[in-house]
Amino acid sequence: MVLNVLGKNRLMGKSGSKLDSAILKDLQTNTHFSSKEISQWHRGFMKDCPDGSLHQHEFLSIYQQFFPFGDATKFATFVFKVFDDNQDGLIEFTEFIKALSVTSRGTVEDKLEWAFKLYDLDKDGYITEEEMTDVVDAIYKMVGTMVTYPEDESTPEKMVSKIFKKMDKVCFEGTMQRAYVG
Repeated sequence: MVLNVLGKNRLMGKSGSKLDSAILKDLQTNTHFSSKEISQWHRGFMKDCPDGSLHQHEFLSIYQQFFPFGDATKFATFVFKVFDDNQDGLIEFTEFIKALSVTSRGTVEDKLEWAFKLYDLDKDGYITEEEMTDVVDAIYKMVGTMVTYPEDESTPEKMVSKIFKKMDKVCFEGTMQRAYVG
């Protein structure tokens, strides 16, 4: 159901196929999904990932299917690192559903925080022009020739330069810093 784009016929996982009630309760509290939705997503996830984890090569394969006219490898790798919250090289169901919750139903602030994590490649709390250029380059490669850009956005460098010029009021010495609101 969830990740059938992998094109694999896998059987349900054994011991880890049922979602623990404490984990379900935590996910209800910390996502924008109902108990029923979480359980449905879990069944689909376990069908496609019976060992309970989504591996990076599988994640890359999914992205490539959605962007067949480009190379999604670099961008999918960046996204994978944001999904993989504990940085163990795998996306477990809890990481998957929390990221899905933010990206599909999260508040504007949640989505901005998630996007910041995507662009802050070295995780130092700043987005430099170099980091943004790296991510934008990955996006350009992913969409391939399917998108035509205006001249002032025709390269990743031009696009990032344009963004940073617009952000001058909140930028400091060529970086964007994450500000905590609260």
